[in-house]
Amino acid sequence: MSKSTQLMEMAVFSFRLQWWFLLVSLVISIITSFKLESVSCSTPTFGNETDKHALLVIKNHLVDVRNGGALSSWNDSLHFCEWEGVTCGRKHERVKVLRLEDQSLGGSLPPIVIGNLTFLRELLLSNNNLQGSIPSDIGLLRRLQHLNLSWNSLQGQIPAELTNCSNLINMDLTKNYLTGQIPFQVGHMSKLLLLRLGANGLTGVIPFTLGNLSSLQRFSVAYNHLEGGIPHDLGRLKSLESLHLGANNLSGTVPPSLYNLSSVTQFVVTKNILSGNFLSNMRFSFPQLRLLAIAGNQFTGIIPETLSNISGLEILDLGGNYLTGQVPNSLGVLKDFQWFDLEYNNLGRGMSGDLNFLNSLTNISSLKILSLDTNNFGGVLPSSIVNLSTQMQQLHLGRNKIFGSIPEEIGNLINLTAFSAGENYLTGVLPTSLGKLQSLRVLWLCSNRLSGLLPSTLGNLSLLCYLNISHNNLEGNIPTSLRNCHNLEILDLSDNNLSGSVPEDVIGHFNQLTTLHLEQNSFTGSIPADIGQLKNLNELLVSDNNISGEIPWELGSCSVLEYLDMARNSFQGNIPLSFSSLRGIQFLDLSCNNLSETIPKELENLSGLLSLNLSFNYLEGEVPSGGVFTNVSGISISGNKKLCGGIPQLHLPPCSDVSLSGKTGKGKHLSIKIIIAISIAGVSCLAFLVASILLYGRKKTLRSSSRASLGNGYLRVSFQELLKATAGFSSSNLIGMGSFGSVYRGILGQDERPVAIKVLNLQQRGAAKSFRDECKALRKIKHRNLLSIITSCSSIDHKGNEFKALVFEYMSNGSLDNWLHHASRRLSFREIIYCN
Repeated sequence: MSKSTQLMEMAVFSFRLQWWFLLVSLVISIITSFKLESVSCSTPTFGNETDKHALLVIKNHLVDVRNGGALSSWNDSLHFCEWEGVTCGRKHERVKVLRLEDQSLGGSLPPIVIGNLTFLRELLLSNNNLQGSIPSDIGLLRRLQHLNLSWNSLQGQIPAELTNCSNLINMDLTKNYLTGQIPFQVGHMSKLLLLRLGANGLTGVIPFTLGNLSSLQRFSVAYNHLEGGIPHDLGRLKSLESLHLGANNLSGTVPPSLYNLSSVTQFVVTKNILSGNFLSNMRFSFPQLRLLAIAGNQFTGIIPETLSNISGLEILDLGGNYLTGQVPNSLGVLKDFQWFDLEYNNLGRGMSGDLNFLNSLTNISSLKILSLDTNNFGGVLPSSIVNLSTQMQQLHLGRNKIFGSIPEEIGNLINLTAFSAGENYLTGVLPTSLGKLQSLRVLWLCSNRLSGLLPSTLGNLSLLCYLNISHNNLEGNIPTSLRNCHNLEILDLSDNNLSGSVPEDVIGHFNQLTTLHLEQNSFTGSIPADIGQLKNLNELLVSDNNISGEIPWELGSCSVLEYLDMARNSFQGNIPLSFSSLRGIQFLDLSCNNLSETIPKELENLSGLLSLNLSFNYLEGEVPSGGVFTNVSGISISGNKKLCGGIPQLHLPPCSDVSLSGKTGKGKHLSIKIIIAISIAGVSCLAFLVASILLYGRKKTLRSSSRASLGNGYLRVSFQELLKATAGFSSSNLIGMGSFGSVYRGILGQDERPVAIKVLNLQQRGAAKSFRDECKALRKIKHRNLLSIITSCSSIDHKGNEFKALVFEYMSNGSLDNWLHHASRRLSFREIIYCN
């Protein structure tokens, strides 16, 4: 055997030996692995304990605000695979799904620990109140397919480590407080079908790498702060069905390739700074498109005729751009059309024929919303609008140049919830058929040339929230049927020719009312007292009418009132002390009325009051010097000749009555003497009254109407008679208030005798005792300087509550307190002495 032959045989033998060695090693490895797997199936493993520990750490970081919530089951009484929200695999008993959606959970997600759940495929924690940042170790979950952390309060940046989850199919981080940029590595997550990052605070640009996600079907980054242009690479997303880029700061033009995404059903780029010129023959290859929204950008040109080729189009929102020209009649072929929004453009020529396209829209039975607000449409309002779909819910025609009248058949649109045609040139009357629109919530017809009466059928609109018919030529009274519109929040009838009084038992029914504008009409009478029931009233404007009487005391109950304008009327009496309860008032205008007496010092305490106009009334006495009265630019009091004092910048005379001597020193001494004399006189008067009570004996007692509170001989009077005498205890008859009740002026009996009626507030502690004590004392006393009592009433009112009142002679010149202490009605020294 040659040497070469021996070497070859040795090489063959060596090769065979290595092969047998590898074969034996492989067999041993397979056997070992089988044994280990058998052991793992029969006994707990380290992996099980790792998952349980991770879940317990997660529990400690979360806050379960609900008693008996999802985390209450996370304890040793159950195997962790049976805990609520936890799903394990059968083979290894490892956590596959963690689902705790809609559980009102607070707290945060712990760092590091979640990455130990290495078998996790679904992490679903949406619609909670989780805070803190997204743990970066989620990127260790290589099996993860579904991640939903939407609708929480998570902060910080999107961890780039998330892009290591190469099997991720759905990632939803919508509605958090995430900041920073979108990681460009997201473009490497080739299995993504859904990517939602909307409603956060993300900045930077849309990564061009997203164009690599060939399987992506839904993509949303709306409501962030993204800038730059839309990457043309997105045009490569041939599987894309939904694209939402709205409410960012994106600029430039829309790449033409995006108009050729044949699978897209929703295309939304609203509220950006995008531009581009639309042409009539512009090509759209959107055979599946249902929603096209480009509103709130800077697009120019005309509405393309080719839009009518998108046969399945349901929503078309082109509002808030710079589109011009006419609306194509061809859009009438879109049988599935539901929402057509053209508001805030420059469409139309302001001429006849601009609205002819409305005739073609009557063929679309599914149309629900049509908005043409704020354009340049002119011509007569076509009567064909009454033939629009009965499914129509919103019809907006305002701020155009439309003539004609509202068709009487407008009531055919029975499902209408909002009808606005304000700021046009409409004439004629309000159709009575408006009363058929019983789903109507908004009726906005201001600033037209409408005339005639307010139809009583408006009272049928019980769901009406907003009624604005201001700045027209309407006349007549406010129909009492309007009380049925108890859901009204805004009522504006200003700047018309309405007359009559504001009807009682109407305004008080508007419990939700925040804004009431009745200014610039010809209303007369007084303001109803039931206005005090409007606890949500924020604005009340009744200026420039012929309203008279006293300002209702009850108005002080409107505690959230901010703007009150009652100027240029004929209000009389004093400024109600109840105004001190208007803690939210900012603007108060009572100018150009017939108000008298003093300015309530309590107005100083209205800390939010910025502007106060009391000019041109008959106010007198000292001007307060605190609060709004310290700001000379915030108040106006001109035209009140008897005011004095206040801050120096008002240049009013001082309030002292000391002009008996030309010399200052002498006048000072004289004023001190007068003060001393008045004080002595006051004490004398008080002593005399006490003596009178002690000296005068018992007289024959008189009897009240219901029970003998005063005794026999007094006039019988019932609660109903007192109610009638005071016009229902109207605030216009209120002449004073005390510790235990209120005093009203009234006309009693057939002889129309003027009386003063003191009504006891029996809710006030001690009021009942005061009534008994007064009855006991007054039936014993009679003196020429004491007010004569006529009778008393102790009965039951119309609500079944106990009622007590005292009836006195009415003193037309006011009370002794007013004459002694009123700054502008001081008695002379001789008169004070004479009262004794």
